[in-house]
Amino acid sequence: MRTHDYYTYILTNRRNGTLYTGVTNDLLRRLTEHRDGRADSFTRRYHLTRLVWFEHHTDIREAILREKRIKKWYRAWKIEMIEAMNPGWDDLARLLTT
Repeated sequence: MRTHDYYTYILTNRRNGTLYTGVTNDLLRRLTEHRDGRADSFTRRYHLTRLVWFEHHTDIREAILREKRIKKWYRAWKIEMIEAMNPGWDDLARLLTT
């Protein structure tokens, strides 16, 4: 069986700023779309281009389910999850290009 790559991710514009949760099968391409203004109008309006959290999945259904669950979470839970992976709220996109 062929393995596929899917990602659930969170973008922001700054530490503790506006958060956007999404899902994609190509994280680097999707980040480029967000940064070039070719993606969701919400991310464009709030300049959400910093990747602060992501999670890999091999099943699209799992990735979408995770996205939906995270979108229903309290903001504090999302921040706690981000800080567990990325305490400095660094842009993790650099990890995708190395």
